[in-house]
Amino acid sequence: MAEIDHIVIGARSLEEGAAYVEAHLGVRPQGGGRHEGVGTHNMLLGLGSHCYLEVIAPDPDQPDPPHPRPFDLDNPGTRQMLEAGPKLIAWVARTPVLDAVVTRLGAHHAGEIRTMSRGKLSWRMAMPPQNQDMSNLIPALIQWDDGKGAAPRLHDSKVRLVALEAEHPEADAVRNALAQRGLDEAMRLRRSPHPRLVARFTRPDGSEAVLSSG
Repeated sequence: MAEIDHIVIGARSLEEGAAYVEAHLGVRPQGGGRHEGVGTHNMLLGLGSHCYLEVIAPDPDQPDPPHPRPFDLDNPGTRQMLEAGPKLIAWVARTPVLDAVVTRLGAHHAGEIRTMSRGKLSWRMAMPPQNQDMSNLIPALIQWDDGKGAAPRLHDSKVRLVALEAEHPEADAVRNALAQRGLDEAMRLRRSPHPRLVARFTRPDGSEAVLSSG
């Protein structure tokens, strides 16, 4: 069984991403750290003990990595989109059986497993290839080495993720791919001409906020 681990806001810089999150959710994310060898760094916003929001951006203090940066950050279309401002670009699901899922689906669907770390945290992650991610609606899968991950370590912002939604012209294909990963109940799906990821939140004052990929 898998579940939502975190959602991902892409930005040209962490400062732009942090300002975007603060403007929309009313709370500024806290410092995260560098992903050495990956070419990115992040900031984080705790959404309770089991979920968080990640702001990720290219790290100007690291050389270009040997592999493309995660979440299509090196893709020309993504870079052009982020020129206009930060966006919700992806989500990540947590599973305790990453090897079994990737073996069953095959790396050509689930992605190759990569070992990653940041500070005292370490994890393994499989990101579906771009031609299999259904416009980033199919999540990367993560297995934390300590079984807990980043969320319990973060200050609770009192912001809560209420719902994750997806729109896609091939909604049934998205639904099937999620079911194969044990994520049948993770998001609401509807058919639409244009792919879109939507995250609905409540702010600390109880008001509602929506972030989307388009």
